[in-house]
Amino acid sequence: MALQEAFERQGNLLFKKRGHIPLIVLGVGILWYAFLLYDGRAQVNSWWVDALFLCVGFLGLGIRIFTVGFTPKGTSGRNTNEGQIAEQLNTSGIYSTVRHPLYLGNFFMWLAPLLMSADVWFILCVCAFFWIYYERIMYAEEQFLRNKFGRAYVDWSDKTPAFFPKFSRYTGANLTFSVKNVLKREYNGFFNLVFVMTLFRGVGFAVTMKKFYMDMPWIIIFSASAGIFILIRILKKRTKFLDVEGR
Repeated sequence: MALQEAFERQGNLLFKKRGHIPLIVLGVGILWYAFLLYDGRAQVNSWWVDALFLCVGFLGLGIRIFTVGFTPKGTSGRNTNEGQIAEQLNTSGIYSTVRHPLYLGNFFMWLAPLLMSADVWFILCVCAFFWIYYERIMYAEEQFLRNKFGRAYVDWSDKTPAFFPKFSRYTGANLTFSVKNVLKREYNGFFNLVFVMTLFRGVGFAVTMKKFYMDMPWIIIFSASAGIFILIRILKKRTKFLDVEGR
């Protein structure tokens, strides 16, 4: 099998499994963090240090929010578990500066809990895995878009970087920003980020103190995020408040 077909097949498979692979990486990360703590090569950070790392994750979430808030229904930024879909090519707004803004946002959301380990080699290894993982997914997505939109896609991709934004190319989005669309689509990512970092801190305290413990500032952070998550989930599942026509 030629590399072109192999990369596309691998990308489509990884795309369909994208909900499971991060969980495996999370499990490995927690086990490695626990080992570093047990071996004395790491320590539980002060709550404000991990809060700063959380802000790194929120940077990634912010990129996703900026992307999703201007994304119309049926564009290249909306895919399903069954595979790629796109009724139109999204080239305005943040897509005028980078071809894969959602994956760029995901990178910072992955990076945030990794920083808690303070293990440079572990961070670099996971970053390398992230690149290989998403490179295949991006390749498969771009093959789909090239086949569907032809010259329009080629012209856009020739001028727009894949992963590192070129801000000088920014053009305004064709739609107004939709807060409701953001809340409906990104509340899971918001809570998962806080939950994962809280889990890391909980494991850290369990290993170092030999008991369950969580410091009050982080309890407040987690409780606030859980409350927001529950409220938005109720609105999404039981009402139509977050529904926006054409989004």
